[in-house]
Amino acid sequence: MGDLTITFLGTGTSQGVPVIACDCATCRSDDPRDQRTRASIYVETPECAFVVDTGPDFRTQCLRENVRRMDAVVFTHAHTDHVMGFDDLRPFFWHQRLLPVYASAETMDDLRRVFVFAFNGENRFPGYLHPEPHVVAEPFALGETELTPLPVPHGRTTVFGYLFTRRGEKLAAYISDCKAVPEPVIERIRGVRHLIVDALRHKPHPTHMNVEEALAVVAQVQAGQTWFTHLCHELAHAETEAALPPGVRIAFDGLRLEP
Repeated sequence: MGDLTITFLGTGTSQGVPVIACDCATCRSDDPRDQRTRASIYVETPECAFVVDTGPDFRTQCLRENVRRMDAVVFTHAHTDHVMGFDDLRPFFWHQRLLPVYASAETMDDLRRVFVFAFNGENRFPGYLHPEPHVVAEPFALGETELTPLPVPHGRTTVFGYLFTRRGEKLAAYISDCKAVPEPVIERIRGVRHLIVDALRHKPHPTHMNVEEALAVVAQVQAGQTWFTHLCHELAHAETEAALPPGVRIAFDGLRLEP
């Protein structure tokens, strides 16, 4: 992927895996790839580093992966499992340093409401977050990386996936939560080097793609490599991956995509 590296901070669904009080085979698995914190990725380039979503496990994820650099935060949507670690961005932005926040208008409104203490401009003391909101609908740049918002349906919510492009190369598309991938998005990301996409479980779900639906998207996008994410405890890593076609794999916490 040249000079862009993606680390999967988390690959789990809203409850994470293991699920509290569950004794299923996946939740009791000894395979570390079956231990999934809430979905998020960390993107590093020579000139910029940013995170996509800050779920409830964000602090633990940063400590686990020794994340020490952060220049911005990008959000897909404002559901609890994607935003509730927002306040744990504070150590990256001490001493009045502004935190660039990129999100859709709807998501930014939710962030302003939930984290009013950060956005209302009244807490201007060292150690508090000082967000710099950027409402996005069109492609924007973080360093030399162009991020193209990819609107996809997720129940009643429109979620933004993102296409990461550098020097005209479509390096990766990240679509963590969706029930479908509309044709205009398929066309935008067709032939991308790495497709990272929602595949919750085998059974149908009202707001997420299941494995069968995700594989139909894979066939259309024709990515160089596909990674399934946002996985629930009904999918055991080794068993599920063994049944997937060539070029499709299961992502896991701590996985790094790099040259």
